[in-house]
Amino acid sequence: MSHGTPPPSPHHADYLLPWQSTAPAPPDPLAGPSTAPVPAAVPGRHSDLRRLRTAYRALRRIATLTALGYFVAFLLLSAFAKDAMATPLFGGLNAGMALGVLQLPVTVLALVVYERTARRTVDPLAARIRRAGAAR
Repeated sequence: MSHGTPPPSPHHADYLLPWQSTAPAPPDPLAGPSTAPVPAAVPGRHSDLRRLRTAYRALRRIATLTALGYFVAFLLLSAFAKDAMATPLFGGLNAGMALGVLQLPVTVLALVVYERTARRTVDPLAARIRRAGAAR
């Protein structure tokens, strides 16, 4: 798949969910031992698998650090910067309440960025690996 094309949609024939995979074809009993399947390459050394693992790891770390980082910062501010958190903003809302309410949008934003990045980087790599495995 080239870099300019989007990943297949969930309704496309090439799209597989992560837990789906194509089962290996059973050996042909009439073909005899001369058509034994060629052993697959070691997965850890395959460049596409390495790239997929790296992309997924980076994606996981960024999403986790975004959501948990905001929450930890909120907790630290609540514990050690009580005067700053008690600063009134408008009406009955203070800075601590505003930062607490912003926790949900920050988490949702982290999920949206995770999903979008996964569809653009991780899913095409996984689909290419599945197609290469099915072609064997």
